[in-house]
Amino acid sequence: MTFSEKVVLGRTQLEAGRLGVSSSYGAPAQAFEEAFERGCNYFNWGTFIKGRSREMREAIRNLVGRGHRDDLIIAMLSYAHNPWLTEVFFRSGLKALGIDYADILILGYFPRRPSQRIIDGALSLKEKGLVRFVGLTSHHRKLFPDLEREGIFDVFHIRYNPAHRGAETETFPYLKGEGGAGVVCFMATARGGLLKPRRTPPGEPPLTASDCYRFVLSHPSVDICMTGVKNTQEMRENLAVLDQGPMTEEELDRLRRIGDHVYGKKRPD
Repeated sequence: MTFSEKVVLGRTQLEAGRLGVSSSYGAPAQAFEEAFERGCNYFNWGTFIKGRSREMREAIRNLVGRGHRDDLIIAMLSYAHNPWLTEVFFRSGLKALGIDYADILILGYFPRRPSQRIIDGALSLKEKGLVRFVGLTSHHRKLFPDLEREGIFDVFHIRYNPAHRGAETETFPYLKGEGGAGVVCFMATARGGLLKPRRTPPGEPPLTASDCYRFVLSHPSVDICMTGVKNTQEMRENLAVLDQGPMTEEELDRLRRIGDHVYGKKRPD
């Protein structure tokens, strides 16, 4: 089995490619369209990153124009933390992308449960038919099990990588698998910190981005791993992970060891 096979994104029942693509790193429209052709259909577009999200906007408009709207999962990320502003930016985003609705509204980042006012605002957009599902992103792993018990959010964006593995014990065991929220992991390379040769243990070859994506996707609780790239070449390099499959236990142990060394920790947090 390779990572080229799509998975069902939790209770949304949406079929998603294993690599998701982020709008915030400056890659050209061509890179996003190539990713789509390889099966990467989860597009995470920030309503607030106007300059750096322009290229993904162009790619989405191109793909929609070619009849691929139903094949795309368009997740729109909002940091407004205000229901009125969230709706203003959200409607503006829909107009910019040339679409009538988004598949997922991602609220972020929240260190604790959002206020009921913010949640109600997001659910109102759902009731109006402007978005199909609501998700949340946070660095606070212990928040997700509490939210899962409420059953309000359909998708969780969770930080997880070889150095930050706390989700393995604090989050993943408490999510409900196929009937629960979809799990999308971000920061697989720890903002590039795991790839720096000078931070790699002596005698170890440096990690690649593909190593980190394979590590994340090898966990059975993970549906999608996000990737963010600056150019088409980086996208092509990262897409190569789709031709590979889960890591062996020996490979996983190596990445855990390097992750612990990079952050100088006796145990992951």
